[in-house]
Amino acid sequence: MIRRNINKKAKGTDAERELVKMFWDNNWACVRVAGSGSSKYPSPDILASDGNKKIVMEVKTVADVKKYFSRQQVDELLFFAGKFCSQAWIGVKFKESQWYFIPALELEKTSADNYKIDLIKMKKSGFNFDEMITMC
Repeated sequence: MIRRNINKKAKGTDAERELVKMFWDNNWACVRVAGSGSSKYPSPDILASDGNKKIVMEVKTVADVKKYFSRQQVDELLFFAGKFCSQAWIGVKFKESQWYFIPALELEKTSADNYKIDLIKMKKSGFNFDEMITMC
C-alpha cells in the first residue's frame, strides 16, 4: 500500500515538473509549490506568469477518463487565485493523452456538491497548452 502511494505521488510530481518546463520553454516563469495539498493554507500546484498574466493551477494525472475534485479543493484554488490576483486553471493529463486545461470555474458540479471533469468534455471545450497560455 505504501509503495502505491509513493508511485502515485511521484507521478504527480513528474507531471507538475513537466508543466513547469513547458511554461519556461514558452517564456513564462513558473514554479511548483512543494507541499501543495498538504499545507493548512490554500496553495495551488503551480504558479506561472508571463509578466502580465498570472495563473494558479491544480494539476492532475489520471488513469481513468474522469477526475473528481472536492469542493474544498476548488474553493481553496479560487480563494488563492483571488488573493494572488490571478486566474485559476485546472490541468489534467488523462492516461495516454495530451494535457488539457480548463478554467476552474468551468468544472462541472456533481450531485454531491463536488466537481468533475472528463476526457470527452476536455476534448470538446478544454484547451491544449498553447491555447491555454494564449487565452489567459
